[in-house]
Amino acid sequence: MSRRQDTSVPGEQIVTLRDGSRARVRPIRPDDKEALVAGLERLSNESTYRRFLRPVTKLSERELRYLTEIDYTNHFAWVAADADDASDGFGVARYIRDAKDPEVAEAAVAIVDDHQGKGVGTILMRLLVATAQENGIKVFKGWVLGDNRQVLGPLERIGARRTPDEGVLKIEIDLEEAFDGSSVQEALRAAAAGEFEAEPRS
Repeated sequence: MSRRQDTSVPGEQIVTLRDGSRARVRPIRPDDKEALVAGLERLSNESTYRRFLRPVTKLSERELRYLTEIDYTNHFAWVAADADDASDGFGVARYIRDAKDPEVAEAAVAIVDDHQGKGVGTILMRLLVATAQENGIKVFKGWVLGDNRQVLGPLERIGARRTPDEGVLKIEIDLEEAFDGSSVQEALRAAAAGEFEAEPRS
């Protein structure tokens, strides 16, 4: 898959988190490999297992290339870092389009433990949804442990479908029904203004 020209990739924005701290959000770049390694080290064993559904202690060079050298259409990721220290990354939200069904993508969010509960995941997920919709994706899918109420609770509120799948739950979310269809630029502006509430429509 060929890489898009930089002019077609959304820019970055400074946003204010729930605790008043500031974060810089932007699409992932090839030079973020070291930040991904550092972020993985800041995840607890429990958080790592809940994210990957298996023990993960390191990422190979091949995995790092796959996760950072993306085409921004079929594979997209938003990252969050300290507004004043770009090397201090603490969150990533990613989708990867299903090769068999171009309207479906697998999506996942990972936030380091010391930044959970500050709204980082909400902001990144909302931006990811807007990006996916602009690229023709209508459904997100993913897999969650059955006891992960921190994730399952919000998913239930947006009408996510869940089915058992080899010991975990397969989750599917219809993006148009669960979210309001804001564009990426609208989402960035709202986040920067402190108005960003990535909640589903009632």
